[in-house]
Amino acid sequence: MSGQWYDEDAGPLVRLYALTRGRARPTSAEFDLIALVVAEPYGEEEVYGTAPGLAPEHAALLVLCRRGPLSVAELAAESDLPVGVVRVLLGDLLDAGLIRVRRPIPVSQLPDERLLREVINGLRAL
Repeated sequence: MSGQWYDEDAGPLVRLYALTRGRARPTSAEFDLIALVVAEPYGEEEVYGTAPGLAPEHAALLVLCRRGPLSVAELAAESDLPVGVVRVLLGDLLDAGLIRVRRPIPVSQLPDERLLREVINGLRAL
């Protein structure tokens, strides 16, 4: 067994802190696991989901966000990056104005089940 702790076929190893330039926290507190992230509308120069000056990891997240709203947890799973790294990278995209963050509707703001049943019953009566 060789003294190397990684597979030669895997290619160069990039430490996670290198992806975030040493940052451990995002610039925004909006990125909990269920926050929905969606890409802002883009111009013709960004048809392929990239924008000038983005790192490959930023661009990959932006491409995922362009497919439709995804939670932070889904973005981490799809990009195969740890959630902490994804949060920092999303913070960069938010600061650049390339994404929006939406909060799921709180249960307290959802319509009451009784009210919905009354509406359904009223529609059936028509």
